Amino acid sequence: MPALTVKLVGAIALGIIFQFYYGRGSMPSGDTGNYYKQSRIVMQAFYDSPATGIKLLLSKGEYNSSTVRYASRMYWYTSSTEFFVIKVASFFGIIGLGSYAVIALFFAFTSFSGMWSMYLTFLKLYPNLHKQLAIAIFFLPSVFFWGSGLMKDSITIGALGWLFYGFHTFAIEKKSLLKAAFIIFISAYVLYTVKVYILLAFLPPALFWIFIENNRKIRNTLLRNLAKPFFILIGLGVAYLGATNLTEGDSKYDIDNIGERTKINAIYLTEQVATGSAYNIGIFDGSLSSMITVGPQAIVVALYRPFLWEVRNPVMLLSAIEATIFIYLTLTLFYKTGFFKSIKLITSTPILLFSILFSIVLAFAVGTNSGNFGTLVRYKIPLMPFYLSALYIMRYHYLVKRPKKLVRLATTA
Repeated sequence: MPALTVKLVGAIALGIIFQFYYGRGSMPSGDTGNYYKQSRIVMQAFYDSPATGIKLLLSKGEYNSSTVRYASRMYWYTSSTEFFVIKVASFFGIIGLGSYAVIALFFAFTSFSGMWSMYLTFLKLYPNLHKQLAIAIFFLPSVFFWGSGLMKDSITIGALGWLFYGFHTFAIEKKSLLKAAFIIFISAYVLYTVKVYILLAFLPPALFWIFIENNRKIRNTLLRNLAKPFFILIGLGVAYLGATNLTEGDSKYDIDNIGERTKINAIYLTEQVATGSAYNIGIFDGSLSSMITVGPQAIVVALYRPFLWEVRNPVMLLSAIEATIFIYLTLTLFYKTGFFKSIKLITSTPILLFSILFSIVLAFAVGTNSGNFGTLVRYKIPLMPFYLSALYIMRYHYLVKRPKKLVRLATTA
């Protein structure tokens, strides 16, 4: 109940902030306001003619004589990503009689369902960390604020949670295969439709997770070590094929265009900032090689910035506090455990390797694609529960092994 409560509060708080802090008080502004305004057009179509409303809900951006009077008023009608969110909001709005608050609460509950599934998955692996995992997944301010209201982020982080749950059930536990496959298909479709780069970031680490788990089941040490490189090569190959096939022909995410699109988007977002929240990770020309060059800075930006002295507004302050906590936990863990021992722990623990790899890949993607902290804080929320959960799991391993070390030292003395 506390976890669900903060999601519901986050949904209402986002609407209030965008109505009275960023807007003029009459209606929420920004993306959340635009989604609501355009969903009202679909709702109106449904009230005028249920058949027309259903046609709009099922349409893929095409125009016809019965829907054109409504569709022509929606400037996101032909944008598949935004229109998907509008359709979800419209469906909830029809149930909730057009109330923004009710729609936002439905979005919060949808997001919560996926994050609860994520929590249960982690809990199966580390039941003793129920409090720490709850903090990592439910109680990070940025996550429950940006990932609860009428926004893309609520849908995507919920879908990511369900994908993580379905993947673990299907590929790792190998239980309830039909149910898990259905969950994987639906959640992957939602991510593919709304934010395909999250799916692309999830795919390679997930495949590595499968191969490592299967590799560990090989009892013969020599055979296990010989098989590991082949598993890695197969994982890289499947990940590459998946990435190229999923994005083929997409003007934003096609592998041939992604570098140039990232450059254009980062420059645009940087130039649009008038609040001093822009950041600079270096110069890149749009090529994949230049993106790799600025990659380390992009990862640092996404995981550990803004710093406290870079704060320009209250929203940035929350993000800066979270980033500072990430820095502190990361440095203290690596210091106490030792850098090489920490790397060994990560590579030898499948869930840790998956969580860290996913966080790094997504941090690289959003760090190079944002350009300012205002958008970065939204883009990076899918990685935050996984990264903080990984830090708590590493700390748990350190604390579990520490008493054994102390016993050995006492015995030796």
